[in-house]
Amino acid sequence: MTQLARGENATIATGDVTVSVAGARQGTVDLMVFQLGTDSKVRNDADFVFFNQPSSPEGAVRLVAADKLSIDLTAVPAAIERLSIAVALDDSVTGSLASVSDLGVEVAHPAGTASARALDLTTERAAVLLEIYRRNGAWKVRNVSAGWDTGLPALVREHGVQVDDEPAAAVPVADPHGVRTVAGEEKLSLEKRQKLDMRKREVAKVLLDKGAPGVRARVVLVIDKTGSMNREYSSRRIHEVVERMVPIAVQVDDDGKLEPYLYAKSFARLPDIVVHEVDAWSSTYLHLSGTHGGIDYGRIGGVNDELPVMNEIIDSLAPGAAMPTLVLFFTDGGFTQKQKIADLMKSASALPAFWQFVGLGRANYGVLERLDTMSGRRVDNAGFFSVDDISKVSDAELYRRMLSEFPDWLKAAKSAGIVG
Repeated sequence: MTQLARGENATIATGDVTVSVAGARQGTVDLMVFQLGTDSKVRNDADFVFFNQPSSPEGAVRLVAADKLSIDLTAVPAAIERLSIAVALDDSVTGSLASVSDLGVEVAHPAGTASARALDLTTERAAVLLEIYRRNGAWKVRNVSAGWDTGLPALVREHGVQVDDEPAAAVPVADPHGVRTVAGEEKLSLEKRQKLDMRKREVAKVLLDKGAPGVRARVVLVIDKTGSMNREYSSRRIHEVVERMVPIAVQVDDDGKLEPYLYAKSFARLPDIVVHEVDAWSSTYLHLSGTHGGIDYGRIGGVNDELPVMNEIIDSLAPGAAMPTLVLFFTDGGFTQKQKIADLMKSASALPAFWQFVGLGRANYGVLERLDTMSGRRVDNAGFFSVDDISKVSDAELYRRMLSEFPDWLKAAKSAGIVG
């Protein structure tokens, strides 16, 4: 028997397949299948197989018991690329799928058996457990184990089935491992939801290892838009920066939103980044010139002056505030006012903010490289590291480097009375 970890896949033989789902029970944990095209949606509602519609239109997929499916892979229509096997808690059942004992899928096919346990589910009330999909003329299975806190409405809507009632908006929820869910996650595609979930777990792991599980902070993102950053923007590495910083805000910020600024000679405060609008936000605002979202990028300038944007953030800080601020500051260097920036960081050390500077590309970062040894501060309120190409840094390594010093600062700041 092939045992599949979360995200792992395996090839299965074409023919008659029996899918058994441990933990499925009609009226409690309902089993269902979606026949999906290349757009990852059903062609129409007839491609949704469940207890009230137990067979697909051509009969290739049949629900033969509350916990069992019969699938003839040779009869699946050519237009169907994937079968998504899912479960959902009945509305009458409280709690989440994480409490369903031994939840998982076993696929018996002509050449053997593949098994996929439901892994890492926490607050989800509906989830895709397994996918059976075509790849290069063969059929494969993948352990998905990902879902939605808002349950069945979000699940069926994700797969293109029409529903009358809108799901209730998700509210911030923490799972037993310290991973949060915030409003808007239910609007993400399954693929994006999986990626976000894995990144949130890496963030939570770093904070847990540093003794700061469940820490809450306002999260501010500052991005250099000077002309020397052209390569970072044209290669879309800055788009990736935004995408990978959002999980930090989702995990740490009280409302799960990221507060962004672009700066050069001046700066612009941009609309908050929310979890389900990252791509649209990046397409609208990540530019070096022109007018975007009503903002004249030419007025921001094209050369470095960090002081205005840093002072703007500092002016928003209240001494002794209970909620600290985490500033994620991305730049390719070129700081010219080194002494003024050093003096500003010294005075800012009495305020409830930690500044994590990240250098992009190969440059001379000057004053940033000396932050850890800078004297004259109440506490060490800044960290710095640089990366040649952020796309080549794993999530685990990136979040470790981004967040390792923040918990240490928070402890020191609380001891010094800087944070309430």
